[in-house]
Amino acid sequence: MPHRTPTAWGHNTPVFSVRPARQDEGAALAALSRPFVETGALRQRPLSLYLSRASDFLVAQAPDGTLEGCVGLHEHPAAGVLYNFCVAGRRQGTGMGARLLHTAFARARNRSLTTLFTATTGSGRLFLRHGFVPVSPSQAPTAWARSLDPARDARILARPV
Repeated sequence: MPHRTPTAWGHNTPVFSVRPARQDEGAALAALSRPFVETGALRQRPLSLYLSRASDFLVAQAPDGTLEGCVGLHEHPAAGVLYNFCVAGRRQGTGMGARLLHTAFARARNRSLTTLFTATTGSGRLFLRHGFVPVSPSQAPTAWARSLDPARDARILARPV
């Protein structure tokens, strides 16, 4: 369902929709993520990951079909991991990130996951505002926690679904 979000000036931003990514959108997911990889906000992932895991992703799409945001949800036993969360710079502050998160929460509930985890090298403000709290890596899915790059010094956050 399209969502119209007011701007600071009271005008409406363009309508966007949040939907599951299609298998053929791996390259678009990689392109959307690239600026965040370049700044260090996201870790480098090969195009093959975006191609093989496109079904993990939810995307925010503009009316012209441009992908403006995405988040991956990878399932582990009873828990999910949100990864590669990004919103195009021109769309930040419009509610798009919150909408992506809420859609990911609904997807996790539908899949009977009990907890969501994520890792962030930034402030994590959006995650914290939506119920995530810092947790020990020992509480996270083991394989995922071990895959994190210690040099990035990411904080692990979790929230019940």
